[in-house]
Amino acid sequence: MTNVDKLRRAYQMWFETRGKSTAVWLEMLAPDVVLQSLASGDPAMKFSATRRGRIEAEQYFAELAEQWEMLEFHAEEFIAERDRVVMLGRCAWRFRATGKTVESPIAHIWRFHNGQAIEFFEFYDTARAFAAAVPD
Repeated sequence: MTNVDKLRRAYQMWFETRGKSTAVWLEMLAPDVVLQSLASGDPAMKFSATRRGRIEAEQYFAELAEQWEMLEFHAEEFIAERDRVVMLGRCAWRFRATGKTVESPIAHIWRFHNGQAIEFFEFYDTARAFAAAVPD
């Protein structure tokens, strides 16, 4: 199975279970994986802090699910070269504390080594996400 095949499967399960399929991600991650986000742990998006290793990755998914409800997630395109795969798509989430929703294009950059993900970085519209996370 190629890295793109693994990601297609994982994103499909991610969407079908509305973000509850974390096992598929954790299986793919190397023990020393590094996860990063454009929001970079901002107080409005604490879950997005840099994570290192599978245990912290699991915490990332738990905090994300606690704070946000997935409404849509569509992985639309995969671009692969050597050890990197870029996923381009779109998503929609609801911030549980405010009930506000946000839609955004999304880009995920993955790096693999020996079939396991060793790096992940996500890009999305942080201005919209921050606005959804702040009460009126």
